[in-house]
Order: sequence, then structure tokens, then C-alpha cells
Amino acid sequence: MTLENKFVHHVYFWLKNTGSKEDKAALVAGLTKMSKIPTIKMCHIGQPADTNRDVIDRSYAVSWFTLFDNAADQASYQEDPIHLEFVKECSHLWNRVVVYDSLNA
Repeated sequence: MTLENKFVHHVYFWLKNTGSKEDKAALVAGLTKMSKIPTIKMCHIGQPADTNRDVIDRSYAVSWFTLFDNAADQASYQEDPIHLEFVKECSHLWNRVVVYDSLNA
């Protein structure tokens, strides 16, 4: 399966309280609520896989992968009340976030 003409938004979160099962569960719950945002075509909440090679970064706690039809839909997601509520309710859980947005090459 290829993702033609889609906007990919992938976010990696590092918890303030590294190893806290409660904080991780709260972050996953917040991301699960965000999956209801209408412009999201597909999403995945993940954690590091048990793979070990020099090029793999397993230091993050949770990843959030979303797929949008276009950049305008992703921009709408950024302003969606559900997303804004997520940031307000969950931002105290992380100390670092890295975002990778991509389009077709």
C-alpha cells in the first residue's frame, strides 16, 4: 500500500516522568480522544518496538501517527477544539516533542 498525495504527521513524545505507567496511560487516553477529529483519515498510537540497530531511536515513550488528505486538513486539525483541549490537558506530561510532517517526494 502506498500513500499517494497524503499529508503525514508523526509526533514523538518523551515523558517528564520517564517510565511512569500512569502518565503514559494518560497521554494515550488523550491521543485516543484526538482520533475523533474529523480531518484525520487514519491514526496510530505507538511505542518503541523491540528492535535494536544503531540507527533506531527508542528513547521516546509514545508516538502519534496521523494521515490527512492534504495540508489544509492538517492545519484544521491544529486548530480543532479537540486538539487544543489535548494540548491543554496533556502538555504537563511531556518534556520533549518532535514532529515530522511529510508530503510525497
